[in-house]
Amino acid sequence: MVFDIISVVPELLRSPFEHSILQRAIKKEIIEVNVIDLRAYGIGNNLQLDDYQYGGGAGMVMMVEPLDKCIKTLKANNDYDEIIYLTPDGKTYNQSLANRLSLGNRLMLILGHYKGIDQRIRDMHVTMELSIGDYVLSGGELPAAVLVDSISRLIPGVIGDGTSALTDSHQDNLLAPPVYTRPAIYDGHAVPDVLLSGHDKNIAEWRLSESERKTKEIRPDLYDKK
Repeated sequence: MVFDIISVVPELLRSPFEHSILQRAIKKEIIEVNVIDLRAYGIGNNLQLDDYQYGGGAGMVMMVEPLDKCIKTLKANNDYDEIIYLTPDGKTYNQSLANRLSLGNRLMLILGHYKGIDQRIRDMHVTMELSIGDYVLSGGELPAAVLVDSISRLIPGVIGDGTSALTDSHQDNLLAPPVYTRPAIYDGHAVPDVLLSGHDKNIAEWRLSESERKTKEIRPDLYDKK
């Protein structure tokens, strides 16, 4: 899987991809992350990327020309499963979308800043608009890191045990059940007996029951989708 990420502030994306699971996946060439500095496509001596919005109002807008040139250059050399614009007014991202996107080969992520991007980029190039929640951030770099992480961990070989991702919260619209490790008793709090029983069927039934109970209590909206 290849991620091509267009950013005004590429420095903000260094840390998420230089450590832990994603770093190992990149080194093993399971995923590839290319961060494209949009400033290289800026206009004039100052490499301008933003301008005042037509009609007045507060906030600057990312200009159409630099983004269009950058996107066209990438599209001329690559085929994309989706060209994704990360924006607060996009469709809310969820595990189902992560599962779907993980089956692709190459994604382009466009990261907004200021008041957003010129609408004509959305009309001409964008195939999917996503939001990671009902709130506003200063830019799309953090949402991009969220997408790359959540998608990559579903790709075989990225995490140690490939079946682990299939039992995470939000798979099958359920939250994950409680988990425990040693010691079996700590400060008077004991691990449930069923988890110590070695009886796989009973353990599986307990985990499903706990997932359903937890989802009903915390996220009834998810449970209703089952």
